[in-house]
Amino acid sequence: MKNKGCLIGTAVFLVALTGILIFYFYKQNTTDPIKYESVKPEIRDVLKKAVATGSIKPRREINIKPQVSGVVEKLYVEEGAMVTKGQKLAKIKLIPSEVNINSAQSNVELARIRMKESERELERQRNLNAKNLDVDQAKVSYDIAIKEEERNRQLLEEGVISETEYNQFKLDFELRKSQYENSKITAQNTVSQFATELDIRRQELEAAISNLQLLREGATKNSKQVSNIIVSTVNGMVLDIPVEEGSSVIERNTFNEGTSVATVADMSNLIFEGKVDEADVGKLNAGMPLVVTVGAVVDTTFAAMLEFISPKGVEEEGTVKFEIKAAITDVPDDVFLRAGYSANADVILERKDQVVSVQERDIIYSGDTTFVEIKKGDQEYEKLEIEVGISDGLYTEVVSGIDTTSSIKKRTDPNANEVEDNGNG
Repeated sequence: MKNKGCLIGTAVFLVALTGILIFYFYKQNTTDPIKYESVKPEIRDVLKKAVATGSIKPRREINIKPQVSGVVEKLYVEEGAMVTKGQKLAKIKLIPSEVNINSAQSNVELARIRMKESERELERQRNLNAKNLDVDQAKVSYDIAIKEEERNRQLLEEGVISETEYNQFKLDFELRKSQYENSKITAQNTVSQFATELDIRRQELEAAISNLQLLREGATKNSKQVSNIIVSTVNGMVLDIPVEEGSSVIERNTFNEGTSVATVADMSNLIFEGKVDEADVGKLNAGMPLVVTVGAVVDTTFAAMLEFISPKGVEEEGTVKFEIKAAITDVPDDVFLRAGYSANADVILERKDQVVSVQERDIIYSGDTTFVEIKKGDQEYEKLEIEVGISDGLYTEVVSGIDTTSSIKKRTDPNANEVEDNGNG
């Protein structure tokens, strides 16, 4: 009885399974055939382009740094403010070293002593020159030579001495005269020399006093620019103020770059700076147009002109990238581009305006040959070879083979490839 029950159960299961299979195949046979859609080629612009990723930057961006070290006492501007060349940005409170102050004071006293000494020496030389003490000896010798020349000239006229002997006395007279004239010039030059020396000592004292005043106050009384007042060196917008009031700053010098107090840039002259893949860089040339898209500015593109292509690539994440720079030539008046905006630039490699084109998805590629499927009847399609031009990745230019009156299969269904095998739908 037990075996009989098992046989009956198995028979019932097989009957049920057979019914299910019959129903499945019946549904399959009664399913409607695939309906393919047709589309027509379009007349449109096709752009072949390379994409560069980067950011918007001002062409000229200046870091303003202090001339003295100290603490930021006052900030006169805020980020985003427009400034002009020479406008005050910040004031630095000096914290001078006592060692430097003492050294500067010593230099002032030393320079004052040297100037006093030069004043005394100049006064002494002027007194000598006024009394002719330094030329008296030459004058006495010259006076004697005058008398000797006159006496010997008379002797020559009387025939007592020869002309040769007279010429010897005349030559001595000319020599004594020259020595006298030179002594007067030398005396005057000596006075001028001591006067010049006094001027030098006076300038040394003024320089020492100015240096001491600079260390104490950050400025000198004769200076038009206060060294502890930081001013803008260009016209532009303040992009960044990396310090706050109370922050310590270091002056720029030969051994230190110094602390940036502010960054100022001309925001009316912007560039796109980005990188392109090595596969595209060989197709680029300076002067090519670019279309820049900024993520933060929706529904707006900006025209640009390629200016620079780096001669050296940099490896990033396994690929080699080349830097490019392009001048942004068209910014609407109602749009403000901020420095640092991330952006993409489409470099127009080739452009075809108003040409017959089809979507890339509807083209069949077989080696170097391209096909589309042309509609011949209701759900009947035939492969037709076409010649294609440039592609933007979405649309491809059709050079020959079809026109806008043709109907081609829209290849969106996974079974669309069946036509490739049997040649009809």
